Amino acid sequence: MKATGGKAIYGASVGILMLEARFPRIPGDMGNALTWPFPVHYRIVRGASPERVVRQGAEGLLDAFIAAARELVADGVDGVTTNCGFLALFQEDIAAAVPVPVATSSLMQVGLVNALLGPGKHAGILTVSASSLSPLHLHKANVPADTPIGTTEGGREFTRVLLGNELELDVEAARADNVEAALALKAGHPELGAIVLECTNMVPYAVDIRAATGLPVFSIETFVSWFQAGLIPRRFDV
Repeated sequence: MKATGGKAIYGASVGILMLEARFPRIPGDMGNALTWPFPVHYRIVRGASPERVVRQGAEGLLDAFIAAARELVADGVDGVTTNCGFLALFQEDIAAAVPVPVATSSLMQVGLVNALLGPGKHAGILTVSASSLSPLHLHKANVPADTPIGTTEGGREFTRVLLGNELELDVEAARADNVEAALALKAGHPELGAIVLECTNMVPYAVDIRAATGLPVFSIETFVSWFQAGLIPRRFDV
């Protein structure tokens, strides 16, 4: 048996483009490497603050994201993702710039989740900032324009800490913000059949949202786990 080289890094098939942020990344958060049952490779995009990416539409950052994606591929990753659902804006551009699959946003799951649900049922989105989630974001992720949207915006902790890039997070208050927002989304849309979490920082609360609403919950963790399974299929001895 002979091994073939050509990469700087092996085993980390998924490369993650990270915002430049300082808020706490607890287990379950995409930016906490302990979240993943497989190795990942990170690249921080300097200047890409939460405020700039979410509230300012990532204006002026496309070239930096493309450059960072190319660096990840040069290091040896087999696929690229990002740690903000709002980067669906860059899906087509990054995918065109690198020779590997690209999955920028958890929002890209909405169409697939809709296909799983019975007649009259569809997925809703829970986002960190409904006021910033534009029709263009939805279009770039192939999300139906009439998809119900709930948000933690206006809550006590979660949105303020993340978009304000604060150093401390009250985890229980953030959990409550997510659960309350999900319950409000469900209450306003009885046809809801599932929830897709836009924000990658919502993953630690997915189990709580599922328990409170009784609905299936899809997140960047479910999306990237599926993504990675295609990049490195399991080997079975037969």
